Amino acid sequence: MFHKVKSVTPQENYLLDVQFAEGVTKKYDLKPLFNKYPVFLPLQEEPELYYSVEVDVGGYGIIWNDDIDISCDELFFNVFEG
Repeated sequence: MFHKVKSVTPQENYLLDVQFAEGVTKKYDLKPLFNKYPVFLPLQEEPELYYSVEVDVGGYGIIWNDDIDISCDELFFNVFEG
């Protein structure tokens, strides 16, 4: 089952507030991705890119550009616990 993304709001410290179509809002922490997947490093190096995040067509994830995206299920199930 897909948990479609309705909106995404970038916050300080690389945390994203992600609202899903079913009305649930979760917080997602990007920081662990910087060490694990080099493709995410430009988000840390270029703040204007980080803040340009938007919901992908259809709500199946979020995107920054053609190279950087995150699926809706990743955002739903791997939330910030801190």
